[in-house]
Amino acid sequence: MKPLGYKFATLAVGALIAATSLSGCANSTSTTTSTDSSVAGAPVKIGLLLPESKTARYEAFDRPLFEAKMTSLGNYQVVYSNADQDAAKQQQQAESALTDGIKVLVLDPVDAAAAASIVASAKAQNVPVVSYDRLVAGTSDLAYYISFDNEKVGKLQATSLVEKLTADKTPNPSILMVNGAPTDGNAVLFKKGAHSVLDKSGVKVLAEFDTPDWSPDKAQTWVAGQITQFGDKIDGVYAANDGTAGGAVAALKAANVSPWPMITGQDAELAGIQRIVAGDQYMTIYKAIKTEAERAADIADMLARGESPTGTSDVGGVQTELLTPVVVTKANIMDTVVKDGFYTVAQICTAQYAVACTAANIK
Repeated sequence: MKPLGYKFATLAVGALIAATSLSGCANSTSTTTSTDSSVAGAPVKIGLLLPESKTARYEAFDRPLFEAKMTSLGNYQVVYSNADQDAAKQQQQAESALTDGIKVLVLDPVDAAAAASIVASAKAQNVPVVSYDRLVAGTSDLAYYISFDNEKVGKLQATSLVEKLTADKTPNPSILMVNGAPTDGNAVLFKKGAHSVLDKSGVKVLAEFDTPDWSPDKAQTWVAGQITQFGDKIDGVYAANDGTAGGAVAALKAANVSPWPMITGQDAELAGIQRIVAGDQYMTIYKAIKTEAERAADIADMLARGESPTGTSDVGGVQTELLTPVVVTKANIMDTVVKDGFYTVAQICTAQYAVACTAANIK
């Protein structure tokens, strides 16, 4: 893996446990209020709208970490909703939050284009919007955009796959591409980044699929169909995240595919890390979600106080901050997700994975 110049965020295990304990039902709207009695008056309301719960990170990390940080910053009440991958539902949730009197909206859109109407509604009520993780398309009325370098994510995934196929001296390598949801602007960037590497690599793309709603089940069904068509010609699977990777793995195992293909992923989900330990998945992309969520809270705090935060770059006229993604393989699990406290060895190395962990020197 090429040096990325990335400094890992320090994540204490205790903070992770405390944050995770805050997560709740993905299908409900809830509030979290600061208990700082030294701050007089009614709490300031901050809206947080997340897109879905099929990707484990949102309920397990993004939400509780954001809520905990907001609570630490002052007398804030987080008005939270998860849209369950339903753009119309997210529109309704946004309208409800605005009616509830939020002062800032942190929005991770289900549909990048459709969410522009949410931004317009917020602007009409003088509520600044922070585009979180996914960029709302077609508007420059955002107060801030914080995410990761998503095109780079795709490049890292594809580069890892190509380099591994090359190192294994795979003759005339061929792969499947399982991309993310076509309504997700980030998925478009992952795909673009991956193609920028694959298209000049000599690796053949046998077939390609944009996975509706990032659904692991739909990814599994599609991969199963491709196995029927291509059989042992599949040397690798570009899977855009760990959820779709899990679907691909399930299809490949059901078909008893051999030799086993190289499979990519993203988000460093616990199940993805365990598949890497077991040899079912080759790599994932680790993104310091704690840094992203807490930075979003800092920005929301600044905006609520009437300040104008300045990003490190500019995307479409919007102040932007893009964090650095990192490749994780079996070789550097200890130096990345374990070192940063994202997971403990005990969480990864359950009884099912104990032997594989010992073999990989994860202890």
